[in-house]
Amino acid sequence: MQNQYAAAILTISDTRSCGGCDDITGQKVKELIVAYSFEVKAYEVIPDDPLRIRDRLIYFCDDLKCDVVLTNGGTGFSPRDFTPEVTKEIIEKEIPGLAEAMRALGGQKTKRAYLSRAVCGIRGRSLIINLPGSPRGAEESLEVVVDLIDHAIKMIRGEGH
Repeated sequence: MQNQYAAAILTISDTRSCGGCDDITGQKVKELIVAYSFEVKAYEVIPDDPLRIRDRLIYFCDDLKCDVVLTNGGTGFSPRDFTPEVTKEIIEKEIPGLAEAMRALGGQKTKRAYLSRAVCGIRGRSLIINLPGSPRGAEESLEVVVDLIDHAIKMIRGEGH
């Protein structure tokens, strides 16, 4: 990436938010996004609570005006996995191709990737990407879409194709 964009990273995990274990996934996402010349404006770990997820996503997009918001966690089937539902609730435009690409490439490595319910979309001038909660899944998913983020942000800004 030539341009430096502002990013927020939101880890969504009951276990990690209460100190039950280190946030390896969020730290991995942070390392990767910094390596692609993004400035990390915010990094938070919160529990799987729909109202908290909603609040943080809106804050990162509307108040911090981050170019990209990367979530990790909450995209599975457990009773407390709400990330995709909350993301769908607050975005204005869905970008199904990004999530499909992450599942398709991930599915070549493990069939479990097809179980991800990740959602990607636009709120205002921010791109939101749901990543899996596992470090490897998040890393591989981000690597699939990172080259598209620059172009997506330019289109969101109205800078053309």
